[in-house]
Amino acid sequence: MSRADLIALIPLLVLGGTAVVAMLAIAVRRSHRLVWAVSTLGLVAALLTLPVALPLVPRTITPLLVVDRFGLYFTGLVLAATLAVVLLSLGYFERQNERREEFYVLALTGALGAAVLPLSTHFVSFFLGLEILSVTLYAMAAYLPERRVSVEAGLKYLVLAAASAAFLLFGMALIYARTGTMTFAGLAEQFDQGAAGHPWVLAGLGLLLTGFGFKLAVVPFHLWTPDVYQGAPAPSTAFIASVSKGAMFAVLIRFFMQSGARDLRGAETAFAILAVLSMVAGNLLALLQSNVKRLLAYSSIAHLGYLLVAFLAGGGPGAAAAVFYLTAYMVTILGAFGALAVLSDGHSDCEDIAQLRGLFWRRPVLGTIFAAMLFSLAGIPLTGGFLGKFYAVAAGASARLWSLVLILVITSAIGLYYYLRVVVAVFATETEPAAGLPATPPLSGLALLGLGALLLWLGIYPRLFLDLIQAAVTGLL
Repeated sequence: MSRADLIALIPLLVLGGTAVVAMLAIAVRRSHRLVWAVSTLGLVAALLTLPVALPLVPRTITPLLVVDRFGLYFTGLVLAATLAVVLLSLGYFERQNERREEFYVLALTGALGAAVLPLSTHFVSFFLGLEILSVTLYAMAAYLPERRVSVEAGLKYLVLAAASAAFLLFGMALIYARTGTMTFAGLAEQFDQGAAGHPWVLAGLGLLLTGFGFKLAVVPFHLWTPDVYQGAPAPSTAFIASVSKGAMFAVLIRFFMQSGARDLRGAETAFAILAVLSMVAGNLLALLQSNVKRLLAYSSIAHLGYLLVAFLAGGGPGAAAAVFYLTAYMVTILGAFGALAVLSDGHSDCEDIAQLRGLFWRRPVLGTIFAAMLFSLAGIPLTGGFLGKFYAVAAGASARLWSLVLILVITSAIGLYYYLRVVVAVFATETEPAAGLPATPPLSGLALLGLGALLLWLGIYPRLFLDLIQAAVTGLL
């Protein structure tokens, strides 16, 4: 490996080094604020190294990884999202009596696995990155063992994630047995030569799609999502909903576009079925929820369906629409779960709609930010979520996916109902003054303000992000 290769990988090296330093800091002296500070500074340093790697792209580093604009864009998203989670976790874990410092090591290690995924061009690097991410998520979901629901969430995620890993591995094995290659570019060559029609390849791609479905929580592979979202601590849920799903969708885009698997017989139909089921079931099941974390879990299923519509549009416009939608969604879901984390005490999370009644009148700024995140999820104008849905609809219309676009519009209208239920509770006035709301740590409040400002930036003037995304996607095609 050359010096230039190391420079291209410097964001990952800084991130991995930060995880090691944080772990050593815990071994030397247990201090929640010290480990938090090390993690924060390390993530900021990793973000600052992205411009250092940019002049060297695209650069293939062994057959396993490629550092290009697409990979660096998602690496930046992963690092920024992890930084937001760390900032929002400070006050949350200050209220816990023990088991605070290790959370940051898990977050950094999970971010490292997530950052590997968008750079992967080989089944081996794909699976290694995925397992580094998944193992940390097991522990993050069950991080507070004194809460029974947290342990239950960790066990459910462990069992189902292990099953999905088995599907992925078996699918990779079947494809390799027929094609003799595990690189995405090599698979494209084999598919062009007729290997795509072989039963083993078709079965392997079906198993891979099943594994992706579990990780992304699309219907019918979604059953773990509401229980894990509800049971995991709020910062862990924010990490799972943003970093994990963002990285998985990035590697899905790279694999299916670079290998040519997206254009194979039956692939478009399979993705369309998953999109329709996710949009319909996600929104209908969310209608029944009074628990905000479960509501956002079912909502996330629907949003993955919307993302698949943009992905199915294909080409540059479809990929760019999917990446922009994913960016806006990650900002929004981080803000929503971040607000819940700030409002949670040391014994349980703030997750019932009744607990949010009159939030605007008690905490005007926090209530406004939380409402803005819900408006974005609902697709209200002037938010990133609105433009995300607009671009998804435009991409679907340009590809003449009229039935999918119609279902997207109808189910989005259904989603307005359950989002507005929560907004109405936030702005309700018929509530007694509530005592015991935890104080918002300054840095956590700053992170929420930053997410709120970014949400409006994406919704009002998204040109900078659109240019970055277009450059990233153009290099991928």
